[in-house]
Amino acid sequence: MNAGAVRHDVTVFGEQDFHLFNEGTHCRLHERLGALLQKTGTNFAVWAPGASAVSVIGDFNAWTPDTHPLQARGGSGIWEGFVPGVGSGALYKFHIVSERIGWSGSKADPFGAMHEQHPGTASIVRGSAYAWGDADWMKTRKARSAQDAPVSIYEVHLGSWQRNPGEAHRPLSYREIAEPLADYCRKMAFTHVELLPVMEHPFYGSWGYQTTGYFAPTSRYGTPEEFMYLVDVLHQAGLAVILDWVPSHFPNDAHGLALFDGTHLFEHADLRQGFHPDWKSCIFNYGRHEVRSFLLSSAVCWLDRFHADGLRVDAVASMLYLDYSRKEGEWIPNQHGGRENLEAIHFLRQLNDTVYSLFPDVQTYAEESTSWPMVSRPTATGGLGFGYKWDMGWMHDTLQYMSRDPVYRKYSHNKLTFRMLYASTENFVLPLSHDEVVHGKGSLLGKMPGDDWQKFANLRLLYAWMFGQPGKKLLFMGAGVAQRPEWNHETSLEWHLLLNPENEGVRRCLEDLNRLYRNERAMHELDTDPRGFDWIDCSDADQSILSFRRRPKEGGRDVLAVFNFTPVPRHNYRIGAPVPGPWRELFNSDAGEYGGSGVGNLGGAHANPVRMHGMDWSLSLSLPPLGAVFFAPEGGR
Repeated sequence: MNAGAVRHDVTVFGEQDFHLFNEGTHCRLHERLGALLQKTGTNFAVWAPGASAVSVIGDFNAWTPDTHPLQARGGSGIWEGFVPGVGSGALYKFHIVSERIGWSGSKADPFGAMHEQHPGTASIVRGSAYAWGDADWMKTRKARSAQDAPVSIYEVHLGSWQRNPGEAHRPLSYREIAEPLADYCRKMAFTHVELLPVMEHPFYGSWGYQTTGYFAPTSRYGTPEEFMYLVDVLHQAGLAVILDWVPSHFPNDAHGLALFDGTHLFEHADLRQGFHPDWKSCIFNYGRHEVRSFLLSSAVCWLDRFHADGLRVDAVASMLYLDYSRKEGEWIPNQHGGRENLEAIHFLRQLNDTVYSLFPDVQTYAEESTSWPMVSRPTATGGLGFGYKWDMGWMHDTLQYMSRDPVYRKYSHNKLTFRMLYASTENFVLPLSHDEVVHGKGSLLGKMPGDDWQKFANLRLLYAWMFGQPGKKLLFMGAGVAQRPEWNHETSLEWHLLLNPENEGVRRCLEDLNRLYRNERAMHELDTDPRGFDWIDCSDADQSILSFRRRPKEGGRDVLAVFNFTPVPRHNYRIGAPVPGPWRELFNSDAGEYGGSGVGNLGGAHANPVRMHGMDWSLSLSLPPLGAVFFAPEGGR
């Protein structure tokens, strides 16, 4: 082909697109920019307002600049052209020249649907033709992630969940992992799968959090259609799919978004605003309308093209605060002199409004680690508009408490009780995520004190405490394996440990907790409503015992939960009960099949007319060592 082969009379980006793009409200740029495959070739379009010339280079023209030049669309910054004969699978980049600043470079396509595997950095022309089989799921998914539904999330890093031992421990592909992952999650009674970022990233060790391809699943594990297959299989197994998404920062790799047209196009120019000191990465300029359109389109693409059921937005706190991880003098106050990032706040509200208006049957989740108010409240009432917020305070307090020797736990009793002062201020997810089992923090089992028996008992107790608390649940993969080393993204989970009775006991315990959480309405229906929880006794610090009542919506039965955080069994321990008669023991974390000592209540207890804890009846119980027991009245309320 020669330069004359590029046609400029074929345009995809129309006047309405210009308007929406420039006002920061375009949410379908992936249908207008990038490499759009046509019947007889490919239309290429890119945003590079600082360029004086842009051309497409690729394996179809020996990577020669100027062979296939694109044409500027007025002063919009959009460069576009149709190249006949370029089909699916072609490798390409945009060669950009800025005479004004004396710069030229080759960049991967910001809207690329697929990219080369590292160390390659080219984009790949890709058409999408996948026949989805999840129509039934899509019709019913809204109810499955609603606030009154059981939401138990299994967080997964695809590259290290399971590996192929016959091929140098190669990570499984999207297609290879689909059925095993779906089968495991279904067996374990999880309701959701959350994937650490699958968006293309050059550095595997970033786990996907250093994203360069905001519209492309990483090609490490296969094609976009094969990723669709993974989502499809999970849906058909009854599992919702949440994608971890990173609009907070991006890496400065030469082929990526940084200095895209020789100027700070996507990022702030001032390092006090545009460079993240923790991750050595670039920060998006949320005040630039076109950048907001880019990010909105990325979110919509994953929900639309890939049928995602939700987005977990990473590092929201770093977006909200201008002084995040910065010392005095290293940040620029907002127009009112404050530390709040007003442009990021506007973007997050716009993001959630856009998502929920287009996809009212999905959810957004904020990883937000501060006390910023109303994160999961509607934008119309001043909130950020997320569906849920991770409760990082619960996670830190609980793990600090559980890591203490039981002899000293009575001095930290408030670590467990404090949460209920704020538990209904947001729609919370309780996370025990990947961040808690890396970088020298040790595995969850490794955090537990005592000898081996006590470590496993404490771990089962931790899971029971989590599932008893109001709030949706999230556990990182490996929670049911109970391995001793912390997570290593270069290796598989240690599945062989499940041959050990104590490890298999943890797995069975977690499975049963998931089923209890799903089956008992009191355990999930009012997870985000203060009416769903009452303390029975939160003051027995000396014995490190806590008890509470979970309530359902009208017409269901209550569940009573009692926790003994010491290795001393407590017999004839009395707690108040709301109704008389027989109460069945639904769950005991000390059960023999879990590896426990079998201390319990022979399947149930009887509420007698002995007034206790403000109730007319009470139960006399045997509390297992380092154990939790759950009770419900026989035959309903």
